[in-house]
Amino acid sequence: MNNISEFTSKKVLVLGLAKSGVAAAELLHKLGAFVTVNDAKPFDESPDAQNLLSKGITVICGRHPEDLLDEGFEYVIKNPGIPYNNPIVSDAILRGIPVWTEMELAYLISEAPFIGITGSNGKTTTTTLLFHMLNQGGQKPLIAGNIGTVACKVAEDAQADHVIVTELSSFQLMGINKFQPKISILINLYESHLDYHGTFENYADAKFAVTKNQTNEDLFIYNADQPAVVKYAELTKAKLLPFTTKGRRAEGISADATTIYWLGEPYLERKSIALPGEHNLENILTAVATSILMGCPKETIQHVLTSFTGVKHRTQFVREWKKRKFYNDSKATNTLATKSALAAFEQPVILIAGGLERGHSFEEMRPYMEHVKALVSFGETSSRLVEFAASCGVDYLKKVDDIEQAVKVATAISEPNDIILLSPACASWDQYANFELRGNDFIKAVFQIK
Repeated sequence: MNNISEFTSKKVLVLGLAKSGVAAAELLHKLGAFVTVNDAKPFDESPDAQNLLSKGITVICGRHPEDLLDEGFEYVIKNPGIPYNNPIVSDAILRGIPVWTEMELAYLISEAPFIGITGSNGKTTTTTLLFHMLNQGGQKPLIAGNIGTVACKVAEDAQADHVIVTELSSFQLMGINKFQPKISILINLYESHLDYHGTFENYADAKFAVTKNQTNEDLFIYNADQPAVVKYAELTKAKLLPFTTKGRRAEGISADATTIYWLGEPYLERKSIALPGEHNLENILTAVATSILMGCPKETIQHVLTSFTGVKHRTQFVREWKKRKFYNDSKATNTLATKSALAAFEQPVILIAGGLERGHSFEEMRPYMEHVKALVSFGETSSRLVEFAASCGVDYLKKVDDIEQAVKVATAISEPNDIILLSPACASWDQYANFELRGNDFIKAVFQIK
C-alpha cells in the first residue's frame, strides 16, 4: 500500500456505512486522518459503528445533523448509493469540499494498476470472465468494486505485480477525482438509474468518467455499435480499441455469427463458447480483447471460454425438476437486462418479475414477450407489470407478495419443458437490501420444491 500523506491530520467525514463505509473509515484512520462516521442506523443496532468507535473513530448514528459540516471537514467520502441531493452531500459541494467514493481512496493507495469496467449491463459477467482469464494466464489479478469486494480494502493488500480488475457503477464513478485505469472498458449505454442521475446525459457522463483521466499511455475499449458510446470515445485522450458484434472489422475485436476476429483475423470459433445468450457476446469480446492485451496465451483464453458458464444471479441455471428448468437472473434490475434474458430462451417461459417502483417503461421487453406464457409478479411494480404483460397477450397473470409465493405459483402452473425465470426488470430495494439476497431467496425456494 502507498502510505500517502494527503489525509494526515485532515478531518474526513465518512457518510454511510455498509461495507465500503467501514473499509474507508478504517483506511483513513490508518492514514492519520481524524475520521467521523455518520450513519442513519441507530448505534445500538450497528455492530460496525460500535467496532469503529472502539478503534477511536468518532461515530454519529441514528440521524444526519444538518450542521454536521460546520465541524470543518476537508473531505467527504460517501456511500455510492447516497444521492447528490442528500442535504449533507449538496452542502459539501456548495462549500467546495471534495465528495468522493472509496474508489478514489483505492486508487490513491494502490501499488497495482487498475482495469476499470463499466456499462449499463454485463459488468459483472465481464469482470468475472476477465478475472478467470487473467488468473489462469498467470497475471495475478485481484477483483474489486461493484461486484461486492470493497476496492480500497483490496488495494491495501495489492502489490505492484498485481492488477485490480474493477467493476464500476455510475454511482462510484461520480465520486472519483484522479482515478486512472490503465485499461478502461465501456460495454454499453442504456437508460438506467434516472431516479438517481435525473437525465440520461448525466448518467452517460458518469459512465464516461471511467476514461476521463486516462492519457495516451492508457487504453479505452468501447462499443463501436452504439453511437452514444462512439461520441464519448471521441473525447478521451486514451488510445482506442473498438469492439463490434455486427461482423468482421479490421481494427479492434469483432464477431459475426460464427467467428471472433482479432484485428480482422479469425481468432476463435464461437461454437466452442460455453457462456449462453447473444447478449453475452459484448462481455466476451471485451474480456478477450483485454486478456490479449495483458499477454494471456490464446490457449488459456480458449480454455476459459469453453468452461465459463456465467455468474451467480445472472441467468444462472439453478435446477431441473420434472423437466422444468429454473433460472436465477436476479441481477436483471432493468428492462434491458430482462429483455436479454428472455431473448436467450425459445421454450415457453414463466416470468417472475417485479420490485422497486422507479416509473420506468417496460416497452423494451415487448418484442421478447412472445414466449412468455405466464407472469408472476411481486413488489411495488407488480400492478404495472401485470398490465404490461396483459397488453402483450400473456395468458396467465398473477400478483403475489414475495419470491417464495412466486416460485410456488410458477411451479404449480408449469408444464414439462417450461422455463421458470426470475428476471425482475426492477431493483430489489422495496423488499431486499440487494439483488443477491433476492436471488438467494429464489434459489432457496426452488430447492424446497418436492
